[in-house]
Amino acid sequence: MRVILVDDSALIRDGLASLLTDEGIEVIATFADAIGVVEAVVERKPDVLIIDVRMPPDFETEGLQAALDARRRNPSCSVLVLSQHIETRYAIELLEEGAAGVGYLLKDRVTDIDAFLDGLQRVAKGGSVIDPDVVARLVHRPRRDDVLSRLTDREREVLSLMAEGHSNAGIAEQLVVNQRTAETHVSNILTKLDLPPDTAQDRRVAAVIMWLRRDLDQSGDARTSHN
Repeated sequence: MRVILVDDSALIRDGLASLLTDEGIEVIATFADAIGVVEAVVERKPDVLIIDVRMPPDFETEGLQAALDARRRNPSCSVLVLSQHIETRYAIELLEEGAAGVGYLLKDRVTDIDAFLDGLQRVAKGGSVIDPDVVARLVHRPRRDDVLSRLTDREREVLSLMAEGHSNAGIAEQLVVNQRTAETHVSNILTKLDLPPDTAQDRRVAAVIMWLRRDLDQSGDARTSHN
């Protein structure tokens, strides 16, 4: 795997580069800001771009915009976005641009090396991954009546695992059930959410986006500090 790594913190940037190198992953370029990142992705064609949401000079969404632009110009490059905060809007933007090979993880996840590397590998293979802490906040947040109220508690649990990027087999393993049961839960979720027949991956991602967007629309809370 070949990656480009972008983070304004030298400590995080160098630490991640060392970790990835130790795991046999080639870090072909590092950046301390988003300037030149898109061009590097187009020219050097990494397998994954790892980038922070907030970058110099304004520390707003420079990293996210660079990630989105890089994906548009090189769709074969997977993107793993890191954030210091739970920011639902950014997860939605990434998924809506195309869910294959997209990840959104909190920076705290990096300290759990196995979890971080697992997420990176899933993104590199074309999967989509949302940080479990983001998912947990959405699962336990009270909601007004909406289409998601049709789901049982078990189906909400399955939807949360879908959001984290688990396959049906992975969901079955997490819930300690057989794969057929997991497939039934997923099918019921897609039916209850009135998602039109399409490819399985597209419908799964549509369900996750619906879930994220409902949280954003109902609460108006696009950003929650993660301590």
